[in-house]
Amino acid sequence: MSRLPEYHIREMQRDDLAEVTALESACFSMPWKYRDFEEVLANPDRCYLIAEADNGILGGCMLTHIAGEGDISNVAVHEKYRGNGIASALLSALIQLGETQYGIKAFTLEVRSRNMPARRLYEHHGFVSAGVRPHFYEKPKDDAVIMWRVRVET
Repeated sequence: MSRLPEYHIREMQRDDLAEVTALESACFSMPWKYRDFEEVLANPDRCYLIAEADNGILGGCMLTHIAGEGDISNVAVHEKYRGNGIASALLSALIQLGETQYGIKAFTLEVRSRNMPARRLYEHHGFVSAGVRPHFYEKPKDDAVIMWRVRVET
């Protein structure tokens, strides 16, 4: 784990596409491609946030607004910066953006059943397991745990 540089969170821009694609390739066995992230920029129902430091992009995550709900995906942090709260900060910012910009009250995501650090992160942010998609992931094969976070109005 490297010393954590100061960073800020912002929306992805066109100039970030190559670096975001490289981050995705470093973090996932079946990564999104450059053109996939290009399409995110053109889609008003999608937003990809990045954690950026002077030395580049440390992490990122995406929100897709679908029928009043928010689907969170592509949560990625460079390996050398994991365990420093970057994913948590990104997730908090993404949820806040979803609530304020899109009026979303319910968020969902899928996570590998064996990815316990990610599952603990999501639980810390109020997500609960709501089911399993058997054999959802490949490379390596794994089930997906479906998680939901619903804000209850009082």
